[in-house]
Amino acid sequence: MTLGGLALFFVRLLAGTGVFLVGVHLLTANIEQLATGKLKELFGKTADKRLVNVGVGAAATALIQSSGVTTVLIVGFVNVGVMNLYQAAAMIMGANIGTTVTAQIAALSAFPITTYIQVLVFVGIMLSMIGKEDTQKKLGLLLAGLGLIFIGLALMSDAMKADRDAIQSLFTVVRNPLLLFFIGIFLTALVQSSSATTSIIIAMSVAGLTVGTGGNEVLYIILGTNIGSCVTALMSSFTAGANARRASFIHLMFNTLGSGIFFLVLAFWPGFMASTFGRWFPETATQIAMFHTFFNVTCTVLFLPLCGWFVRVSEQLIREREVREEPQETYLDERMLASTSLAISQLEKEMVRLSDTAMEAFRTGYRSFQDRDKELIAPTQKLIDRAGGVEQAVVNYLIRLAAQSKLSDERDISRLHGSLADIMRIAEIADNLTKYTRASVDRNLDFSQSVRQELDGMTQRVEELYGLTRRVMVEKDAGLLGEVDRVENDVDTLRKRLIESHIERLNQGACSAASSGVFINLVSNLERLGDHLTYIAHSTVE
Repeated sequence: MTLGGLALFFVRLLAGTGVFLVGVHLLTANIEQLATGKLKELFGKTADKRLVNVGVGAAATALIQSSGVTTVLIVGFVNVGVMNLYQAAAMIMGANIGTTVTAQIAALSAFPITTYIQVLVFVGIMLSMIGKEDTQKKLGLLLAGLGLIFIGLALMSDAMKADRDAIQSLFTVVRNPLLLFFIGIFLTALVQSSSATTSIIIAMSVAGLTVGTGGNEVLYIILGTNIGSCVTALMSSFTAGANARRASFIHLMFNTLGSGIFFLVLAFWPGFMASTFGRWFPETATQIAMFHTFFNVTCTVLFLPLCGWFVRVSEQLIREREVREEPQETYLDERMLASTSLAISQLEKEMVRLSDTAMEAFRTGYRSFQDRDKELIAPTQKLIDRAGGVEQAVVNYLIRLAAQSKLSDERDISRLHGSLADIMRIAEIADNLTKYTRASVDRNLDFSQSVRQELDGMTQRVEELYGLTRRVMVEKDAGLLGEVDRVENDVDTLRKRLIESHIERLNQGACSAASSGVFINLVSNLERLGDHLTYIAHSTVE
């Protein structure tokens, strides 16, 4: 092969690979967006049952079409404390099974019928252009992505068929198992996708090319791809907490041990491919895809009972200062941005945490007023400042999420912006309470015991309202809205009654006119707090 011919070959091969990767991206992105809520529901099924977690990992990866993305999400969940290492270990094993779906799809390119599947590009693009609903457009792009996968595979195969003899001579001399193993690791780490590397190998087989003598050699590359696929999760865990790094390390241990065991089996059984998959399946592409699936399923069966051992080893090797780290104080993790539905779910949890902080600021501020204790003003302000920091983080996260979200997600993002504003009004009310404390102490304003009891009664109703609102935020139970509205009406009634009683006391001379402004403003703030809590509850489920 001349230098020009070699350059042309690589151009055509890279072009086919590019089309394939674009197809995978379109398929992945639009499946995830069409399945909004499904992915969230899948991860919500995580439990202490290992088989359940394996199934969740496999299903999520089959849905996303990327074990790298799934593993990054798992690392993110561990990092924010939503998932423990035992759950993560089982789920990572399941993700390795789910990623074999892409290779099975690629193996279909060995059959003539896939030529007709390529027309899905036209069908999909037309559907995305003429479709009026966002769902129709996404479905069209999904179909186009599926068609592009097969076009990309065909382009790669055609590029190899054009100079098959010359290329075959290059592949024939590569027989060293370790070299082939490291080629698989390097290529996968380079493109950060074991599916892409495996699909290129399958395209080679469709073109009639073989690695080495056509025996076990190609399987060493497949084993290497499983280790190379760990790079994405490892890179994403560099800036994360200790447990997140442990999760990515478990992924590396699992894949390395599995690949090592199969490497030895292939080394001591040179005729493995011919005696097993070569005999069972006529097409080489199918043989490679089936081995890929068999390898990952077998490793999961072998290592699933050893999840505890993987966790203990990771804890022993990754300790130092990370073991003493405080738990993460946020549910916001940039890894979750890979899935809009999961990112929104994490935002909702962060909003609950933020509302807890704002309400704690309110309680501390109210206690400072009732106890006439200016020493509690500083702790109140600290809580308000903490809420402000969380607010800024949520806003930044929402902006990043909105930049990549589809039209149907804009309602949820807008809803979260609105709830965020209402939650921060609670913090502002807490700040107002500190001002009332200063005024009552500095001006020596006195409130009778009966007035304080009235204020306590209204505050208790506000606390009851917050308890209901928080349940709505966590449980998404619209059936609670009736109770929310009832308690909010009680708060409004109490405001009116307390102000009327105050005016009556003023007329009777039983209350100082100097305290009137503070009292009326405080009661009005309590009523406003009830309004904001009600807005939050309704925006969550309506």
